[in-house]
Amino acid sequence: MEGSDRALAIIERLRSAEKVSVAELAEQTGCSEMTIRRDLDQLADQGVLRRVRGGAVSLLLRGEAPPFAMREREAVEIKQRIAAAVGALISDGESVILDSGTTALWIARVLAARRVTAIPLDLHSANALSAAPEVKLLLPGGQALPGTLSFTGYLAETSLRTLRVDTTVLAVCGLSTRHGLTAHELAEVPVKQAAMAAATRTIVVCDGSKFTRTGLGHVCPATDLDLVITDDTAPAEEIDRMRAAGVAVRLV
Repeated sequence: MEGSDRALAIIERLRSAEKVSVAELAEQTGCSEMTIRRDLDQLADQGVLRRVRGGAVSLLLRGEAPPFAMREREAVEIKQRIAAAVGALISDGESVILDSGTTALWIARVLAARRVTAIPLDLHSANALSAAPEVKLLLPGGQALPGTLSFTGYLAETSLRTLRVDTTVLAVCGLSTRHGLTAHELAEVPVKQAAMAAATRTIVVCDGSKFTRTGLGHVCPATDLDLVITDDTAPAEEIDRMRAAGVAVRLV
């Protein structure tokens, strides 16, 4: 099992058990206890857990997302396919608001080779676009949240309300026909809503796992979305419900 996969497995175990032992994690992953101890030390440095004798206890609150650096290594191939699909839908000359998050970062890397006006909603994507010679880069301002570096607050919301763009690309923490689009960070909710209000169309991007999760903050009903781009790991029943509700869904 790769290091990023082990880390995600440890986090999932901590979400259900809150405390884990080195021995049980070694058995679960098929790795040596020395490897597991090293993984736990790295996760402790990232603030995910606290080391205790023989194992670790979780420091993640219920509903809290793993650290950005860890999520960036998750489902990389799927995110690359999603990013390529979004890039194919964006024409040169378009204006695009690009949400925060790891999938959005891959989209920023695709758009860096395009002639577009880009308004990224976090510093990670802003950095990826900053050296692109053909990109007109606009930053909304606001407070950058620790870790995700997403723009939030009055300045971000107000600046987005003054814009009218072709496309907003939103990333999600959770998506379903029942709960709609949700976010873990409440401060990001009004920013996402302002980004949607500024756009002619809203495209939502997420890997299949997001259909089984629900964040604390409700952004909008699923029926407010113009297109959802996801992968074939998404639950077929939920995709059918989305389409039955009139939401276009594209699998990549």
